Amino acid sequence: MPPPSLIILISLFSVLSLSSSQPPHLPRTLIDCGATVPSTINGLQWIPDTGYITSGTSKNLTIPVLDRTLSTVRSFPLQNNLHRKFCYVVSVFRGAKYMIRSTYFYGGINGNDPLPVFDQIVDGTLWSMVNTTGDYSDGMASYYEGVFLARGKTMSFCIAANSYTESDPFISALEFVILGNSLYNSTDFKQVGLSLVARHSFGHKEAIRYPDDQFDRVWEPFGEPVIPPSKNVSVSGIWNLPPSKIFETEFPMGRSSLRELRWPPVPLHNSMYYIALYFADDHNSSTGGSRMIDVSINGVPYYKNLSVTPAGAVVFATKWPLSGPTTVALSPATGSSVDPLINGGEVFEVIALGERTLTRDVIALEALKSSLQNAPLDWNGDPCMPLQYSWTGITCSEGPRIRVVTLNLTGMGLSGSLPPSIARLTALADIWLGNNTLSGSIPDLSSLKMLETLHLEDNRFTGEIPLSLGNIKGLRELFLQNNNLTGQIPNNLLKSGLNLRTSGNQFLAPPPS
Repeated sequence: MPPPSLIILISLFSVLSLSSSQPPHLPRTLIDCGATVPSTINGLQWIPDTGYITSGTSKNLTIPVLDRTLSTVRSFPLQNNLHRKFCYVVSVFRGAKYMIRSTYFYGGINGNDPLPVFDQIVDGTLWSMVNTTGDYSDGMASYYEGVFLARGKTMSFCIAANSYTESDPFISALEFVILGNSLYNSTDFKQVGLSLVARHSFGHKEAIRYPDDQFDRVWEPFGEPVIPPSKNVSVSGIWNLPPSKIFETEFPMGRSSLRELRWPPVPLHNSMYYIALYFADDHNSSTGGSRMIDVSINGVPYYKNLSVTPAGAVVFATKWPLSGPTTVALSPATGSSVDPLINGGEVFEVIALGERTLTRDVIALEALKSSLQNAPLDWNGDPCMPLQYSWTGITCSEGPRIRVVTLNLTGMGLSGSLPPSIARLTALADIWLGNNTLSGSIPDLSSLKMLETLHLEDNRFTGEIPLSLGNIKGLRELFLQNNNLTGQIPNNLLKSGLNLRTSGNQFLAPPPS
């Protein structure tokens, strides 16, 4: 029996129109990475990436390309940046589903160095590893596509060097396309995302995409082109809104015996997958009888007695276990006299979403970033997640509530000031900001009940030492030497158990010896 996650929905089900399911928001953001001017390609508007990222270097390819968006890249330095992420931040509509597509075409930007292998991250979730070696050797670009829920007003997409990265990571293009409510809506996107493995139009000779697919999903050709002499179907409003063009061709499977299709064409690693198969009958078929199909995957019944009509049908499973080579078998159902066929299919890997840094910590760190004139370049995206790619100087807790527990930016050459909002990082145990050129007053940190060490030495802080620092019971080290502090040293700081250092300031009275 099929697993309980199997669902069938045919076109007789009502589907909300795209216009009613779209928020009042531009439906897509198409970013031409490394470009300096906007462009229009196939009727779609592409914009430069400078408004979405603050790091990396724009580079022009010196070899011919088939698509204008491949002529430039944004490259990110590998040196001293292992396990650091560099993030695009894009405004989105909270609660909407987005198709995110990243495109990569190497073009020799790193000279004789090997092609880089690296990670891509969405909102703190490690999406996938990027390896363009095979495609590039065939003269092709590589693209990765996923579906993710916008859980805030912005989404981040990040490039990150991992232990396999041997040269500078890069990206050619990045797309955020909002999807209608009916697309893939059996998936709980609050818990998981979808990562595309394969999407094919069976029997077509070339790829189908925008404007035939309004979301610009790419339906790759699969198999020899087969166009029936009198194809007349009327597919409209079918679940997931596949383009009607995929139903112009079909992949006939032969009537007399079970026919097997090795699809998707690549072996799969052991995981759960979302599978959608699309069918539409030829209304003018002269063979007589109804087209009833039994479908199985790797020998496991997927759906029995599927009635395929001119209105079209889609059968999908939200979580189907697969591993290794995959075989889709179609056969006539009992009593059916018409050959089985298939028009299209999609397979996504179901990926669990990672945790996210507590919102109040994110807001506090963003305020700190804004108050610094030269914050670390990787301070974009989720501060803590994935944990191996947390922001420079940030250490985070693990578990259901991801909190920032250490802030260590010692000797980073930082200038600017400390905002009062740093006191909202209430899980902080250690703040080490020594040997910078930070200025302004020291904010009230009394809400940091977990704070044990506060190192602000060798900066340019002014004003008096806040009396409230003496109210932090667990504080063991307070290093304030070599600043421009004035006034009296609070008596509540002159206590045993606190290592207090204040030399090199302009106090009215020195601390007692």
